[in-house]
Amino acid sequence: MEIAGYRVPLEVVRIREDIKTMKIRGAGNIARHGAQAIAIAAEKYSGKDLEDFKKYLKAVADYVKSARPTAVSLPNSISYVMSRLEKGRPSSVEEAVEVVTRAAREFIAYSENAVKVIAQLGAKRIERGDTLMTHCHSRASVEVIITAHRQGKVGRVYVKETRPALQGLITAAELAREGVEVVLIPDSAVRYYMKRVDKVVVGADAVAANGAVINKIGTSLVALAAKEARARVYVASETYKFSPYTIIGELVPIEVREPTEIVDFAWLAENPGVEVFNPVFDATPPEYVDAIITEKGVIPPQSAMLILVEEYGVAPTSTEHLAHAVDLE
Repeated sequence: MEIAGYRVPLEVVRIREDIKTMKIRGAGNIARHGAQAIAIAAEKYSGKDLEDFKKYLKAVADYVKSARPTAVSLPNSISYVMSRLEKGRPSSVEEAVEVVTRAAREFIAYSENAVKVIAQLGAKRIERGDTLMTHCHSRASVEVIITAHRQGKVGRVYVKETRPALQGLITAAELAREGVEVVLIPDSAVRYYMKRVDKVVVGADAVAANGAVINKIGTSLVALAAKEARARVYVASETYKFSPYTIIGELVPIEVREPTEIVDFAWLAENPGVEVFNPVFDATPPEYVDAIITEKGVIPPQSAMLILVEEYGVAPTSTEHLAHAVDLE
């Protein structure tokens, strides 16, 4: 495959396709594979011109980033690697490849360690005998629950099925393998069961500057039901999921996927007058979130701006305005 006149390595094409089709899922996992894709592309470059190498890598980076517009962890991980290339000022292609591959390894190691730290910090928020609820599949939130379970704190976990892709089944299976008492419930039963829940633990695909949490569709309804029932809501999120673009008012794009994830082709053909709309994520207002658990500490959602300023300084400008964006103001 060629992008901007450059041939993209087959391994990179496969990673992007797996991210796009959700074979690779979860914002952290997506981020790690994004960094890996850039490293692979760098290693596969066969030329000797340093400036051409940089143009080639930027083209590949833009191609990989376009796979999932809402998961800000993907562009952030790639930006981490690409920024090291600029700061490193290599004098040859060989040096540039080493800088890129080292940066990718650093990011992947940081990401893996961040989940461990979040798990330990999050488990401290769980009290002995707590009944929990979770939504979709997030490695960070699952690790919080597993860590708390190993400490003897978790009583029962209600796991929502999370339609249409049913990622909740992955979460339920992982927790059950750890010996957690799991009850899988339909999405429509969230309010029915919430009165039995002490705390909600979910992940995030992005966190906006105002503390709004972008996560799998239905998260905002869980948070709303929790607020009504006075159950605390905790979001487990690595800081590289915080969106620097929202500092300057950039909207968080909400990905819309194919109608056939909800109904099959035959039904669509039989009912041409029905429009099927399949948004993948929604925005949970910061006032519905009690705390965001990050590898840098547990913060109120209103402190998201501080994390963004600390991590990114002045946010980069962007001219991209993607459809189906959510106004978070």
